[in-house]
Amino acid sequence: MTKTSSMDSALLAKYDGLRVPRYTSYPTAPHFSPNVGHETYRRWLGTIDPAKPGSLYMHIPFCKEMCWYCGCHTKIVARYEPIGRYLAHLRKEVGMVADCIPGRMKVAHIHFGGGTPTMTAPEDFEALMALVRERFDIVDGAEIAVEIDPRTLTEDMAKALGRAGVNRASLGVQDFDAAVQTAVNRIQPREMTERTLAWLRGNGIRHINLDLMYGLPRQSVESVTRSAEIALSMDADRFAVFGYAHVPWMKTHQKKIVEAELADSYGRWDQFAAIAKTLTDAGYIAVGLDHFAKPTDELAVMQAKGELRRNFQGYTTDESEVLLGFGASSIGQLPQGYIQNAVPFDHYAEAIDAGRLATVKGLAISDEDRVRRAVIERLMCDMAVDLDTVAEQHGLPAGTFDEELAGMGDLVADGVAMVEGRRLSVPESARPLMRIPAARFDTYLSTGAGRHSRAV
Repeated sequence: MTKTSSMDSALLAKYDGLRVPRYTSYPTAPHFSPNVGHETYRRWLGTIDPAKPGSLYMHIPFCKEMCWYCGCHTKIVARYEPIGRYLAHLRKEVGMVADCIPGRMKVAHIHFGGGTPTMTAPEDFEALMALVRERFDIVDGAEIAVEIDPRTLTEDMAKALGRAGVNRASLGVQDFDAAVQTAVNRIQPREMTERTLAWLRGNGIRHINLDLMYGLPRQSVESVTRSAEIALSMDADRFAVFGYAHVPWMKTHQKKIVEAELADSYGRWDQFAAIAKTLTDAGYIAVGLDHFAKPTDELAVMQAKGELRRNFQGYTTDESEVLLGFGASSIGQLPQGYIQNAVPFDHYAEAIDAGRLATVKGLAISDEDRVRRAVIERLMCDMAVDLDTVAEQHGLPAGTFDEELAGMGDLVADGVAMVEGRRLSVPESARPLMRIPAARFDTYLSTGAGRHSRAV
C-alpha cells in the first residue's frame, strides 16, 4: 500500500459514500426478523451434535467511561452492582442453553467481548469460566480470548485470567497520540499499555492482538505512522486496523466528536495505507480487509492455505458450524441460521428470569444463502474465489454465477476486480474496497443498505 495515487483518487470519487456490509455474516444482521425467536432457537439447539466442537461468545456490555468513537452495545456504570446482576443472568443463560443441547458439547473457541469484559471482578470471571467448563467440554488447546481495555485492567485481574485459562488477549489501543486520545475521550499512555502487556505475559497469556484505528479526529498520516511504530515495539501477534465510522444519528455520544477534525475520504485512505505499509514493512502479513499478522501466526498460516474464516468476531481460525452467543445483544450461528438476543438489558433479563431463551430475532438461511455466503467469505478472506469450485461444492452446475460475473465490468474497468474465466479476484491495490465486489453477490442488499458502513 502506498500513498493515494491518481487512480486511487478516481476510485474514491466514485465509491465514497457507497454503503456495503462488513460481511461478518451472510445474510447480514439488518435482515434478521422476529420470525426466528426463542422457540426456534430451542429447536435448533436440540439438533446440535455435541461431539463436533463449537464456539462460545460471552458479551459483557459494560464500560467505565464512554469512548466517543464507540459503536458497540455497551453501558457506562460507576458501581459494580449492575455488572454482578447481569452476570447472574448470564450464568443462568449458560445453564439454559446447555440444557437444550443433547449432550455436553465440545468447545474449541471461547471469546469474551464487550464493552469491557475485564470489568468483572476476578472471582466472578473465574466462577463464570468454571461454570462453562462444567457445562461444556473444553477441548485441549482451545483458544480462550478476552478483549481488554488497558485503562481498567488490574494486576489481580490479569492473574485471574491466567488461572482461568485465557490464552489470547485483544487490547484496544486505537492511537498513541495524546491529542487524538483527548479528542475521543480515551486517555491511555503508552506506559499503561506496556504495563498491561507485562502483566498478561507474566501470567502466561502470550498471544496478543492490538487494535488500531484510522479516521479519528486529529489523526494524520504522520501520527498514525508513529502510533503503528510504537505498537510494533510491543511485539503483538496480530493487529486489527479499523476505520472510524461516524454515525452520530445512531450513536449520540459521537456528537461530542468535532466533525471538522475528521479527515475526508482521501485522508482516511492515506492513513490506512500508512499503517498498512508500516506493518507490512515490519514483516506482518496483510490478512483480509483489515488484519495483519506475523507470518507464523495461525491467521496468516490459514490464509495461506485458503482456510481462513470470517464470523461475528471478524477474521478467525474458528472452523465451527456452531457459535453460541450469550448475553444481551449477542449473536449466534447454527447450521440452520442466525439468532440474536434482546439488546436492552432489561428485556434480556426479563426473558432469562421467565425461564425463556433471550432470542428475539434471527434468520433461517436457505441453500442459496449458503452458497452465496461461501462466495462472499472466500472473497473477504482470500481476495479471490473460483466460482465454479464453490458452486460444485454446493451441488450446483458450472456457470451458476455467470450473471454476477457479467455484471463486474465496471469494477474490472476501475481496477477493483479482475476476472479470469470464472475466477474473480481483488487486486492488492484495491484491498480496502474488497467489500464492493463481494456485495455483488448479496441478494438482500437493496433492502438494508442504509444500515451499513461506507465502503471507504
